[in-house]
This record gives sequence, structure tokens and C-alpha cells, in this order.
Amino acid sequence: MGAVRHVVMWQLAAPEDREATVAQMQSKLGALVGVVPGLRSLSVNPSLFPGDANWDVVLISEHDSAQALADYQVHPAHVEAASWVSQQVNARAAVDYELG
Repeated sequence: MGAVRHVVMWQLAAPEDREATVAQMQSKLGALVGVVPGLRSLSVNPSLFPGDANWDVVLISEHDSAQALADYQVHPAHVEAASWVSQQVNARAAVDYELG
């Protein structure tokens, strides 16, 4: 298996604080690039059209392999950031797939 893309979407617990929460997510999760081996890139972006039918925030990251993604999931820096993120959200959805 080759490189893997990891996509996560969240609905925020406090949508009224959306701008500040997204900025902190971008800072905490973006800082993982260069720290977690096998993490090629990572971006966090708010939805252009948040609301009941849409998710508030999306993360898209690319990893060298499925094993690199598995290692990312348990890396202490990711665990710390993910713990903070989990306190900011009501719902999470994810999908992982192999790149072309």
C-alpha cells in the first residue's frame, strides 16, 4: 500500500466560538508536521457553509503509508492534540484511503 490520505470532519460543541477554536485546531494540529514521522502534510479548515446539514471543520492529512497513519494515531504529540480537540467537538467522522 502506498501513501494514505486521512480526512476528519468535526461538528463544534460551541459554534459561536468557531473562529477561535479553528485557529487553535490549526495551530495544535499543524504543529505535528515535522514532529510525527511519516506525516507529509496536514491542513485544518473551516467549512464555508457551516450549519445543521454541514460539518464545521475538516482536517486533511497525508501519510507515507497505512503504517505511518497508524503510528501518527498513537504518537504522543498527536494524542495530546487530539485530546484537546475531542473536548471542543460534539461529533467526529473520518475516512482514510490510499492515494492514486
